[in-house]
Amino acid sequence: MEKLKEFFYSSPDIQLRAFSSVFIVLAIVGGVILGGIVWDVIASAAALLSLWEFYKLQSSRVHASPILVMASAFVILFGAAFGLMDVTAILCSISAIAFIALFLEVMKRQVSDGSDALAAVGATVAGIAYIVLPWTFMMLIRAREHGAMFLLTLFFCTWCCDVAAYFTGSHFGKTPLCSQVSPHKTWEGFAGGAAASFMCGGLLALIFSFPPLPLLLLGLLCGVAGQLGDLGESVLKREAGVKDTGNLIPGHGGVLDRFDSILVNATLAFVIFELVG
Repeated sequence: MEKLKEFFYSSPDIQLRAFSSVFIVLAIVGGVILGGIVWDVIASAAALLSLWEFYKLQSSRVHASPILVMASAFVILFGAAFGLMDVTAILCSISAIAFIALFLEVMKRQVSDGSDALAAVGATVAGIAYIVLPWTFMMLIRAREHGAMFLLTLFFCTWCCDVAAYFTGSHFGKTPLCSQVSPHKTWEGFAGGAAASFMCGGLLALIFSFPPLPLLLLGLLCGVAGQLGDLGESVLKREAGVKDTGNLIPGHGGVLDRFDSILVNATLAFVIFELVG
């Protein structure tokens, strides 16, 4: 305990991260518990801010239409929040977005004799699929029976994984996990994070008095896939030549930095939720 206190007070950055983390946890947990329009607003805001950060990352290489990207995201999130779009409608809308982006490149080439259709269409669809869909899944999950429990499990398992991976890697890490992408991550930290997430899923199953298998599976998947999602975002930042995707969250960087692991985990949670339901 004394070493933990010494570590906490030795670095202002650690303290800043801790206070920001408390705020994020309270906002997310409160939003999930309250549900309804409160959760939809929180999820939509996180999705739109993350998407804008993603657009800024890829704009150094690809010039997709920011108006199309943000407008498309808003339509999908709005439709999900008010029950106007189911999964099928959302997937169809993504196909429509791809064709709109392609048509814009047709017009661009006609007017300026230049286009970047392959990259622009890919970047546009990637942002929607990578960021907007997972947050939309979390809105859809919350609207269903046991949705709050599944979302709380998703977030707590992911957070437990992040904390355990950091401390395990810091104290016991010796074997690099992916040195060309994230030099400080180790296999020891990866294993510690996955184990903590798995145990968190089991503990929450006891707390919620819910059959353990779905939450244990969710915990294990969050522990493994969440860390892969974090590595994926690290690749994006390295290619863009930036340390963080933004600076909206003190001590953490951007919104996308803070929720990178959640994105892949939310998609897996939605699949599990559909199978269980």
